[in-house]
Amino acid sequence: MRECEGREKFSVLISVYFKETPKFLEKALDSILNQTVKPDEVVLVKDGILTKELEDIISVEKNKFNKNNIDFVCVQLEKNMGLGIALQKGLEKCKYDYVARMDADDIATDTRFEYQLKYMNEHKDISVLGGYIDEFSVEGKIIRTKTMPLTYKDLYKYGKYRNPLNHMTVLFRKKDVTNAGGYKPLKGLEDYYLWCRMLSAGYKIANIDKVLVHARLGNFENRRGGFEYFKTYIKLRILQKKFKYTNITEFIFAIILTALITLSPKNLRGGLYKVLRKSGR
Repeated sequence: MRECEGREKFSVLISVYFKETPKFLEKALDSILNQTVKPDEVVLVKDGILTKELEDIISVEKNKFNKNNIDFVCVQLEKNMGLGIALQKGLEKCKYDYVARMDADDIATDTRFEYQLKYMNEHKDISVLGGYIDEFSVEGKIIRTKTMPLTYKDLYKYGKYRNPLNHMTVLFRKKDVTNAGGYKPLKGLEDYYLWCRMLSAGYKIANIDKVLVHARLGNFENRRGGFEYFKTYIKLRILQKKFKYTNITEFIFAIILTALITLSPKNLRGGLYKVLRKSGR
């Protein structure tokens, strides 16, 4: 499926804040523009005041998209509000029911949207669709591929303990995400919180077995651990139990697992992640 008449129109949702690297943002936006199936709209949320260098990139990229008949909508927030609020503000501005997420420093594979639109059109019961990512620190040098469970049944179980979707890869139905309450603040876990609410409410999610995004690691691995991250995770575990996504046994196990991962030394944490991926938890 390439560009064709009658396909579902869709938006791409991105949030940018002042610490983003301009050249990374340029590459991210260009990877959207170079898709085999291009979006009909890009909604870019400026989460607070940006640097001149970022504004210059956005101005140049906006012209590129407009020349390709793609609407480029900028949403300006007066101050930095955090990812959850920024994405919700942007989601409210998206015109179309299909919305694809993209991070400001990652690179989408050129067939990403083609594969996702085809799958979503063939699986009307799926509300959110993600996929695999290739993680890198230096462009052209893939460190590893982060695979995920594929089916709703497996993801429902997986989500009790681990984030079931690579956020930067998802394409979702706006009406379903909105009905589930949309994005809400929970620092570092905004997307996981959303997927848990959706799964507990009966919405179905899935992944496809293809790499959809080359994800820049940056300091992400460092952010997975530490006491502050642990405390935020505990808030999520309590919420999971509150809306009955987990029972008391699963809740206790999730707490123990969270403590092991987030409070372990960085080198041990990496090993635990590998074991958990193989075990499906």
